[in-house]
Amino acid sequence: MTPDLSLRVAPRSVQQAILDKLRLAIFSGTFRPGSRLVESQLCAQLGVSRPSLREALRVLQAERLIEIVPNRGPVVADLSWGEMDAIYDARELLEVEAAGRCAKLITPEQLVALECALAAFEQAATREDSLARVLAAADFYAVILANCGNPIIEEVHRGLVARISVFRGKSMSLDGRAQSSFEEMREIYKAIAAGDVRAARKQAKVHLQKAKAAAKRSMESSAEVE
Repeated sequence: MTPDLSLRVAPRSVQQAILDKLRLAIFSGTFRPGSRLVESQLCAQLGVSRPSLREALRVLQAERLIEIVPNRGPVVADLSWGEMDAIYDARELLEVEAAGRCAKLITPEQLVALECALAAFEQAATREDSLARVLAAADFYAVILANCGNPIIEEVHRGLVARISVFRGKSMSLDGRAQSSFEEMREIYKAIAAGDVRAARKQAKVHLQKAKAAAKRSMESSAEVE
């Protein structure tokens, strides 16, 4: 099912709802890098108060998804290749270790959850919906991180998830990359299911290196078009 990108917020946890909507708009490219976020317009679109919106914007600023520019206000961050390179290196340190630990520690019940997350990504990979792919991939890795037995690894990774999702969207935009990602993630799953620590680490590293290369190609293609 295609994620709902309507900006109208339902009456629930307003703070989280605003964050969810704005993050999705950035991940999907609805709000493009460098675009200005006008508070009055966002308040009208979201149906929320300015104080609630500003609190959400502060969180997005902390996540490095937006920056506050003097005389312009909130602007969607234009993340550089240098920043992306550093984040992929950090991902490799965290996710390779997490995959290996998960292969040793995951329970049968959580292995089922990982299999379901993989199946959800497979479905997303067959559709022309890059946002669904990004969210499904995040869910797959969330299960791995939650079962690695080290809450600090999970906590540090969580601080990078927002920017990871931006770069993941760039990577997934390339033709054939979603299917390749599924095949790589399937190998990670197989290694974890077999309890093979070495293979899980190896497959996670292979996946990250290929994802990084794809994201770089996507950024270079975008620069050429612009």
